[in-house]
Amino acid sequence: MSAAPADSAPTSSPAPAVVLRDVTRQFGRFAALRGVTAEFAPGRMYAVLGDNGAGKTTLLRMLVGLSRPSSGTVQLLGASDVRTVREQLGYMAHPSLLYDELSAMENLRYFAALYGIADPARCAAIVSAVGLDPGLARPVGQYSQGMRQRLSLARALLHDPTLLLLDEPFSNVDVGSARAMVRVLAGLRDRGKTVFVITHQPALLEGVADEFVWMEAGSIAARTRELRPAGAGS
Repeated sequence: MSAAPADSAPTSSPAPAVVLRDVTRQFGRFAALRGVTAEFAPGRMYAVLGDNGAGKTTLLRMLVGLSRPSSGTVQLLGASDVRTVREQLGYMAHPSLLYDELSAMENLRYFAALYGIADPARCAAIVSAVGLDPGLARPVGQYSQGMRQRLSLARALLHDPTLLLLDEPFSNVDVGSARAMVRVLAGLRDRGKTVFVITHQPALLEGVADEFVWMEAGSIAARTRELRPAGAGS
């Protein structure tokens, strides 16, 4: 009997980027997350949707290590201790975490020093990647909201994270800036990064996100490949 061709051997699926097992997060008597169990594959973009109070921000804060589950387990990039993979995480919260009196480049150089990034060209490259001018000396306090959000995204991308977690990155952003940010995120996903985006503007990610994750009352109510009509699953 002849041996089977080498290329006929079964290939194993990549390990999940995120694994949640019966995760609950209590704040007093209020359960922000209720027994969430899910796996998320690497190299995909997930749009996390739902009404205010559905548990979206709590979920992202738990993934980035700013909050711990009251019960259950969280595994990121194969590690059960978020601290061991923290340098592989990029997080964009509601606050921009930018210094208004500094320029874009001064902000990024400061954060680059915190990350131990010595390459002086990295800051200019990442500012350009989000559609801003590295030569602009204007203080960030004089930026439009769209420019601030782009720079906040640049800060989250500065250290080339494997897993990117974004909480309402398009909030109060003009359509042009939002679409430019979506193109950046799609490019990152295409490079193998795993991207989670909380948004109340899911239409921006239609045709771009690999999966829409619908949350309701602290649970994942549905996961769909296509964007549902407004209000569905939430």
